[in-house]
Amino acid sequence: MIISDINIVHLVNFDFLASCQRTPTISYISQEQIKDIGSTVDLECSVQYGLDYPVAWLRVDDAGISGALPISSGTTLIVPNNRFSITFDRQSSTYRLQIRDIQETDAGVYYCKILLSLVDEVAASVDLLVRRSPIIAANSTSSLVVSEGEDIQLECYAFGYPYPRISWRRENNAILSTGASIFRGNFLNISNVQKEDRGTYYCVAENGVGKGSRRNIAVEVEFKPVITVPRPRLGQALQYDMDLECHIVAYPPPAIVWIKDGVTISNNQHYSISIFATADEYTDTTLRVITIEKRQFGQYTCKATNRLGSAEAQVELFDIKLL
Repeated sequence: MIISDINIVHLVNFDFLASCQRTPTISYISQEQIKDIGSTVDLECSVQYGLDYPVAWLRVDDAGISGALPISSGTTLIVPNNRFSITFDRQSSTYRLQIRDIQETDAGVYYCKILLSLVDEVAASVDLLVRRSPIIAANSTSSLVVSEGEDIQLECYAFGYPYPRISWRRENNAILSTGASIFRGNFLNISNVQKEDRGTYYCVAENGVGKGSRRNIAVEVEFKPVITVPRPRLGQALQYDMDLECHIVAYPPPAIVWIKDGVTISNNQHYSISIFATADEYTDTTLRVITIEKRQFGQYTCKATNRLGSAEAQVELFDIKLL
């Protein structure tokens, strides 16, 4: 009977020593968590054979290990933030890290670590993903000035979670270079740009969180002047006034002159020139012929010039005989 008791004691001691010599392990860690801003998350880490070792939570952001943020050691919170709390359930040997009122900056990889020595540890991780509405990145195209005939590429990038979808539209749902009113993708290519391609383009980023984000991209197309004359021939009697008109489309805005018989006309007692810029690319000009004299009948030339070229059009003023 005494021998039997001694054997039992030896067996108990052996089991105790064996359990003390087992390497601590992490038997469970929470799966990936996807949360909304303002919500609460519980991250759990269950440890086996680790009661005599320090257990820590820390977060690693996009900067990698250099951006590691220690959060807790055992049941002591290191981060001075009342949104964080740490508890330990002895029955299940589980360390529970709770984060309340989740912020965008809380997203990252959270590590549960058992520190075995200064150079050895056991670790497991869980990703915390925070749903964020899209924000269009600063390196997206903001505006563009090109010359007619060039090939261009508009770029749009956005970040958020889930990863945003990018689509393109034009002002007033005008047709894009792709032949449709909507195009999806980070890049919108326009080949052989024409003046009709100028205007406002919209980069829209959406991911189902919030209202999405939009950037307006102004595309200015430089082109040489195009002139239209609403009334190429005008009749008027002597001693009356008459207005000659030209409409010009050009970008950059052109220099405009009126010419008669090879001589550039200037404002004086016989002529008055008016120039009205109705938009960046639209200009109207009027030449008023004052108290018409016989020598003022004839052909007038309206000429517009910018750095891409020039154009001209003629307006004829003829005499109407009064009875």
